[in-house]
Amino acid sequence: MTRRSWKSSITSTNWRMDNLSRHLKQAVKAVTAVVTAAAVLAGCSLLPREEQPLKAPLVKPASENYRTVKVTQGNIVKQVTGSGSLESVATDVAQFTGQGGRIASVAVHPGDQVKKGDLLVQLIMDGLDLQLKEQQLALERAKYAYSQAKKNGSDADALRIASLQTDIEQIKYDRLSKQFNSKQLRARIDGQVIFAEDLKEGDLVEAYQTLVTVADPTKLRVALRVENSNDIKDVDVGMTAEITLKNETVQGKVVQTPSSSPMTLNKDLADKYSRTLYIEVPQLPKAAEIGSSVDVKIVTQKKDNVLKIPRSGLRSYLGRNFVRVLEDGKRIREVDVEQGVVTPTEVEIVRGLQEGQDVILQ
Repeated sequence: MTRRSWKSSITSTNWRMDNLSRHLKQAVKAVTAVVTAAAVLAGCSLLPREEQPLKAPLVKPASENYRTVKVTQGNIVKQVTGSGSLESVATDVAQFTGQGGRIASVAVHPGDQVKKGDLLVQLIMDGLDLQLKEQQLALERAKYAYSQAKKNGSDADALRIASLQTDIEQIKYDRLSKQFNSKQLRARIDGQVIFAEDLKEGDLVEAYQTLVTVADPTKLRVALRVENSNDIKDVDVGMTAEITLKNETVQGKVVQTPSSSPMTLNKDLADKYSRTLYIEVPQLPKAAEIGSSVDVKIVTQKKDNVLKIPRSGLRSYLGRNFVRVLEDGKRIREVDVEQGVVTPTEVEIVRGLQEGQDVILQ
């Protein structure tokens, strides 16, 4: 082989090797791509398949039920009602004023009828009654001596001495009589005993302790007492009151309210006045007597032909008064309103609503 042919052979061999190497690289790339794709596919097949979220079942929402009432037009009445009692306007309280003492006897009981001057209570006299009788005899002797001296024509000095002696005995008698009377309590009016302290002989009583109360049953009025004075704050003197006793109804007139009551330093009496209405009844029911319970009704405010709703339909928040109105049976709208007369059950609507609207109750 010549040098030229050997070089040609070497050159041809190198070209083949380069061409083979290039084909091998392309084959390796192709195999790598195939392996990678296979690995990706294999990996995807090993991972858990993502589940599709379940769709919520179609449920028809329940319709909400509202308690509603229609705005109506009519009359509204605000009134004070309660149970009152009949009490006497004229009462007499029997109590010892100078000093107390020990009880000898109580001559009356609740319900007894007494006349002016009848004995109610007597203290133990401690011999005072005997002293009074002795002094009465001494006074009568002095009077007799004076009359005899005058009859016998005694001189002026003798007559004067007899007269002075009579005066002295009279003064002694008056003093003892006053002491005697201070040991007794007597009725100062005709009437009925409505209170008598439960006492027995020997019990000690103090001065100004109420022992017996007598009331005139022919002069009665109604007293209506409440726990909260705000319940009667709208009542004024002169208002008409309806009084019912045993199915008989009569008319009366308010004569005293807490605001018109007399001033007093007595705390108990002031508290009583602050929660009491007094009603004068010209024509009393036939069954009326001291202590009878009566039904009282006083209308303090009345309006005709007004718009009104139940009180449970009115709502308040931070000084705002409003209602919830149901429209078309499903839409709710809040409406500000102006209220008028308010009773325990109803509210007058001055502005904000129309008759026939549906108001949702609380």
